[in-house]
Amino acid sequence: MTRSNLRRIALAGAASAAALTAAGAANASAFYLQEQSVVAAGRAFSGEAADQGAQSLWWNPAAIAGNEKSTAYIGMSAILPKGKVRNVGSVIARPGQAPAPIGGNQVSVDPLNKGYLPSGAVSWKLNDQWAVGLALTAPYSFATNYEDNSWARYTADKTKLTTIDLQPTIAFAPSPMFGIGIGLNIEHSKASLSNSLPNLSPLLADGHQTLRGKGWDFGYSVGLQVHPSDVIDLGISYKSSVKHKLKGSITTAGLLGPLAGQNGRIDDVTASFRTPWQAMASARIHVSEALTLNGQVVRAGWKKFDAIRLGAPVNAALDQNYKNSWSVAGGVDYALTPQVTVRGGVQWDQTPTQDGSRDARVPDASRVNFALGSSYAITDSITLDAAANYVTFKNASIDRLGGFYVGSPAQTIVQPNGRLTGAKAIVLAVGGRMSF
Repeated sequence: MTRSNLRRIALAGAASAAALTAAGAANASAFYLQEQSVVAAGRAFSGEAADQGAQSLWWNPAAIAGNEKSTAYIGMSAILPKGKVRNVGSVIARPGQAPAPIGGNQVSVDPLNKGYLPSGAVSWKLNDQWAVGLALTAPYSFATNYEDNSWARYTADKTKLTTIDLQPTIAFAPSPMFGIGIGLNIEHSKASLSNSLPNLSPLLADGHQTLRGKGWDFGYSVGLQVHPSDVIDLGISYKSSVKHKLKGSITTAGLLGPLAGQNGRIDDVTASFRTPWQAMASARIHVSEALTLNGQVVRAGWKKFDAIRLGAPVNAALDQNYKNSWSVAGGVDYALTPQVTVRGGVQWDQTPTQDGSRDARVPDASRVNFALGSSYAITDSITLDAAANYVTFKNASIDRLGGFYVGSPAQTIVQPNGRLTGAKAIVLAVGGRMSF
């Protein structure tokens, strides 16, 4: 086998982990972060496609159609996850050797880093029918940090992803009963991901590989709102899948012996994948002047994340085996006084990851989100919002088969057998809204 072929095979095996540009257990399934509104967080994201105002633009571009005034929103969420990723019997099979236990730290505590997620939006009322708006969000952002000697090091070491989504929107209300909207999603992604590489002898220190990349990509959002009476608000929306293509480099170091020729840096490497589409339906029922009931169902098309496609010099497609998932939420808003509103809700969110295909870079699991929130109207035009979420995760297996230098004499297979246990997260959010 030629050196160039071995290099390509080595990159394919190692980049299979590094190309996962978005992963981790956050406050929504897989690598999607839903904290784009403090009001929404306070009622467990239970009525957002049917609500109105700039704070709901991410969920429904029709949210600004027919608004009485122009509106603006800004918020910040602190995401504080905890959990353990445990080894319960992972093995590595080097060429010519029997499978052996993976050494190192056998329990990684809190590998998902704490983070802060900003969001904001503004809408301008042009007249009684037309409005334009702009939402600024970070829907796919996270960081993980496993120890250098973690048992999971061959799958994941250090990971950081930052995305910024700009959604310019135009909305039209043909009558007070109907509103329609369309938005363009302009996303910039920047990622840095690394993992260890096994040398041929267990007596040798591991090698290391880092993938860095960034890119601009585009999608769209469309939505409809119906207000049949003063009692009921309905909303449906669709947010498209975005095809991401990151261009960057792969840096390899620390490989020894026959693998040493793979050390170095390769530029202009590409990795492409698709984020899921989302279809949402919401209802808000105003039971009285004080009490509003909210409900929302989201279907996420995670099957779009079917593979990670690596360009030259790797030229490989890496299957991901994600499934479409559901999210269901219910919540309540209650106005204690004209100035003070309290809210709460519960959300069930299904993971799209599957047993047999889950790795330590994506330690995801189905979850339940319990939420409380409040708002205080300082003036007729300025309102402050606060919210708190407590998210509990099911335990889940970490068991995705991994391979390095596959198809070469150096082929090394890693069979993880781990568990995500005791995972939970607290999310604290504050923000403000203004009409003008």
